[in-house]
Amino acid sequence: MLSFTIQNVLIAISDDYATVDVQVVDGKIAAISPNLQVIGTAIDGKNKLLLPGFFNAHTHSSEMWQRGIMSTFPLELWLAELYDFAPLDPEQVYLSALGTAVETLLSGGTSVVDHLVLIPGLELETIAIAARAYREVGIRAFIAPLIQDESLSAGIPSGESTQSHEPYFRSTAATLEIIEEAVRQFHRPDEGVSILVAPTGIQLCTDALFAGCIELSDRYNLCRHSHLLETRAQEKLAQEKYGCTAVEHLKKIGFLSDRTTLAHCVWLNDADIAILAETQSTVVHNPLSNLRLGSGIAPILKYRQAGVNVTFGCDGASSNDSQDLLEAIKIGSILHNVTDSDYQHWITPRQAVEMASLGGAKGFNLADQLGSLTVGKQADLVLYDLTNLSLLPRTDPIGLLVLGRPSNVVDSIWVNGKQIVTNHQVTTINVDELRQELFNRSQWQTKRKSETVAQIEAHYRTVMDL
Repeated sequence: MLSFTIQNVLIAISDDYATVDVQVVDGKIAAISPNLQVIGTAIDGKNKLLLPGFFNAHTHSSEMWQRGIMSTFPLELWLAELYDFAPLDPEQVYLSALGTAVETLLSGGTSVVDHLVLIPGLELETIAIAARAYREVGIRAFIAPLIQDESLSAGIPSGESTQSHEPYFRSTAATLEIIEEAVRQFHRPDEGVSILVAPTGIQLCTDALFAGCIELSDRYNLCRHSHLLETRAQEKLAQEKYGCTAVEHLKKIGFLSDRTTLAHCVWLNDADIAILAETQSTVVHNPLSNLRLGSGIAPILKYRQAGVNVTFGCDGASSNDSQDLLEAIKIGSILHNVTDSDYQHWITPRQAVEMASLGGAKGFNLADQLGSLTVGKQADLVLYDLTNLSLLPRTDPIGLLVLGRPSNVVDSIWVNGKQIVTNHQVTTINVDELRQELFNRSQWQTKRKSETVAQIEAHYRTVMDL
């Protein structure tokens, strides 16, 4: 039985803080009140802040192998370069999933949503390896195998020209079979690993693939995850493909729902935003990759005013180059102070924390189990050290955490009541060994030339009027 009592810890209450004890019994929050009887292990919470764990609600773990080296390209050219240099082996998938989990944990995340790139021919093995890595670390994992059924060039608008695309190497039916088998083998929400249906987006997926994903989602009660309108090129492409907006089309085919999370959502109009609100879909805000790839600034304040649920993601570590969730939350909050001059709409630190925790839980249909310090919810908890130099001098703890540049401030973490970070260290795996492996299996590099970019760049520049 996983039981412990955190004593004299600071928690946020309506618009202030309180010092309380928090009892966890059998992996769930059992009581929150001052001066509770100690059940299980006593943990000293003095000068520490307790918050629910955050969601890193959209990333691609294996991109870690290319961080820091990707060219300064917009998404469509960036992807071409990524895939030219992305042949992965199972060991790389394993190490980068471990690395993604550790970085997420040490920046306050207890859940990770991995839009996982699959090794062709080793798809189920790729999923098995990522699942193993996440189980070993102990983070709550939502594995969203990234699937498409159109080749990369189909993701760029045709414009005036006629484009022909190579057929994708695997049939739509074969792809859906892989996902169904993955669900059978690895979907174990009670054990901390969930499988999502995750077509990459309208730009590289047929309606047949979306329809198959909707069917699997309904049959197995799975959440749905996809990229949506990350770039202006995708907005143009949707008009070419459907003669309407991508959001209108996804509504028409039934993909949008209260268990659908949509990464990016940069290029939506007001009618699209109303559809997201009406269908109760969730937006995952990835501010850093949107800036890095020049995709634009998602209209997050409009989403919030329309009642759309919003949470945060780091995105993959070669379009953001980090898995620091606190950094994504900070930028994702204050970035919008320049998009709306009415400061009453701006995101406060407390709102940002709620978006990162409860917003994530809502997106994955777990608001009744996760996302807040509430009696009866599962104990996915993060204890922050308020004596750390980067959180001093003492003012508003959540303000310091969200608006500052906190480093090494996560003291302890529990997922489902099991402690996996103690005294600033992940205790479930050997992180020094992981560092050494990542170092040994890579080398310093400089510029590379992507053949695919050379082939498509001229057409991209023409259709984007560059």
